[in-house]
Amino acid sequence: MLTKKIRILLADDHAVVRHGFRMILDAQEDLEVVGEVSNGREAVAAAAELQPDVVVMDVTMPELNGIEATRRIAEVSPRTRVLALSMHKDAVYVREILRAGARGYLLKDSAEGDFLSAVRAVARGEGYLTPAISDAVLTDYRKHVTNPLDLLTSREREVLQWIAEGKTNKDIATALKLSVYTVEAHRGKIMEKLNLHSSGELVRFAVRNGLID
Repeated sequence: MLTKKIRILLADDHAVVRHGFRMILDAQEDLEVVGEVSNGREAVAAAAELQPDVVVMDVTMPELNGIEATRRIAEVSPRTRVLALSMHKDAVYVREILRAGARGYLLKDSAEGDFLSAVRAVARGEGYLTPAISDAVLTDYRKHVTNPLDLLTSREREVLQWIAEGKTNKDIATALKLSVYTVEAHRGKIMEKLNLHSSGELVRFAVRNGLID
């Protein structure tokens, strides 16, 4: 029984690079290159026409870069998955193309086996990150993903938990050895920083962020 081949579109502005990738892919029984393009605009048009399973997408291309092309392919061919290829280890490229919808990111100097593994993983709907950039991506993630709780001081987070647990200002003041006025000031700052407008919203926020069950 013949299995259906994974249909691949190559998008890279260097013909020699495309030729090398085609040779690697066409040598595999389960993979088939159905088209080649040299810029992002052509990649979007070809994806719309061919509806490939995977686009192997260079990140930096003329006319329309791979990041914007990936974003547009998600609109014209929603079932197509993008594997980004780049010389860049800089996490900003990774972050932006993943945000645009790419399922994987591979460095161009990766081993042939890693390239094939990445193509197949992305075709299955799995994510793939080249090991060489994993640390950079994690560091970048921690730097850019902010939790609203980070806006609060340690004392404000403590007061927020007490409020969410249904304690009155007087209860909180007694427990924390503060004046009622200080607790009220903390409550006001918490609501201002989190852009919340009622005790109910404070409780829901606390539940969403794991401060209370």
